Amino acid sequence: MESKRLGLAIMYGLITVFMLAIVISLIFSLLLRFTSLQETSVAWIIVTLSFITLFIGGFISGGRGKEKGWLLGGATGGAYTLVIFLFQYLGNDSLFTMQQMLFHLGFIGIAALGGIFGVNVSGGYTSKA
Repeated sequence: MESKRLGLAIMYGLITVFMLAIVISLIFSLLLRFTSLQETSVAWIIVTLSFITLFIGGFISGGRGKEKGWLLGGATGGAYTLVIFLFQYLGNDSLFTMQQMLFHLGFIGIAALGGIFGVNVSGGYTSKA
């Protein structure tokens, strides 16, 4: 039963990440289309928002799981990385560049940190002894 709860926690975090990513992508695509903004001028804002999104996803995973926040957050970041890698590899027939690997390692790390915060804010694990 515990693995089911942890799996659901990761799923909730991953859904949160992708929902936030969709909203942020829509906003920035509209801004880029209908204003004079250029991709280069908002690139670091998008990277920053990506890190915040992964932190929130890890936070949700840790909060839902109530224990092992680093593992839940890291797994959420890892699942996100796997999905993005599969889209890139299967869709574009290309592997991650070194820069992308470093970003995704950062995503996994920040999601793990979010998971740690999520467990601690939600009350975390309490012994029943």
